Amino acid sequence: MSAERILLIGGSGFIGSALARRLVVEQREVHVLSRHAVPGERAGSVFHRGCQSEAAVVGPLLDRCDAVVHLAATTTPGFSAHAPHLDAGEGLLPLTRFLEAFSAVGSKRTLFLSSGGAIYGNPVSLPVGEDQAPQPHSYHAAGKLAAEAFLHVFARQTATPLAIVRAANVYGPGQAWQAGFGIVRTLLEQALSGESVELWGSGKQLRDFLYIDDLVDACLRLIDTPDVSGTFNAGSGIGVSLLELVEMVRRITGQDIDVCLRPERVVDVEAIYLDCQRLSAAVNWAPQIALAEGVGRTWTWLQGR
Repeated sequence: MSAERILLIGGSGFIGSALARRLVVEQREVHVLSRHAVPGERAGSVFHRGCQSEAAVVGPLLDRCDAVVHLAATTTPGFSAHAPHLDAGEGLLPLTRFLEAFSAVGSKRTLFLSSGGAIYGNPVSLPVGEDQAPQPHSYHAAGKLAAEAFLHVFARQTATPLAIVRAANVYGPGQAWQAGFGIVRTLLEQALSGESVELWGSGKQLRDFLYIDDLVDACLRLIDTPDVSGTFNAGSGIGVSLLELVEMVRRITGQDIDVCLRPERVVDVEAIYLDCQRLSAAVNWAPQIALAEGVGRTWTWLQGR
């Protein structure tokens, strides 16, 4: 059963934009709510300016749509490392206001984009499954975990079919470069500019990387399967060290990248890659784009901008 009218909360970013494009291709009615949006229709989606905490804005959109995808995020582990109020004030508080407005309009299929890269901390075993207890190392991760808890309570009280997606490090064409956001995009930007790259720690830390189209596919399958609820990892299931990633980018771009290793930060984890069997069993999903291919596609896009 496909949802024909979909609301994307915070949907003007990298993941939201990619998901919106796919939904438009499938001839869905897409509404994007963002604090920075210019209202009006663009590329087949309808943009609305506003915050998720504004009931007067959110209420009519919820009435109009069949499904909700919550993508709003303002921090990273490093960004809020010394400012926990950012995750509370800019993340949790607006979310709780949104849930208050949501409770007045009835049950709708809901997806929440959480963090598979940060929420588990340093897992007991790898790949890490959803049943392992989260051990947040950062305020960002703690905020995501708290948001999940609020959403679970909301879902139980309102009989809302909720799926939480704990995504790995998502990358791909269309990802804007911003300091501290996205190591793949950062490395490719530095390959283009010739500037050096800072890595925190030894560079041997293992990470899981997921191509944007694979995440979009996972979200679409979950949107259209409202009887599937729970928490789902979405990643490649493969651990790649940061130094291995640097070498891969060097090979693909043909550029030498100077790496500066900096002292490890308390917010960083040593190794994380995800067991995605639950998602695979639930909606018959599996990632299709290997890391080298995805990095190559992203490099081609970046050069052609």
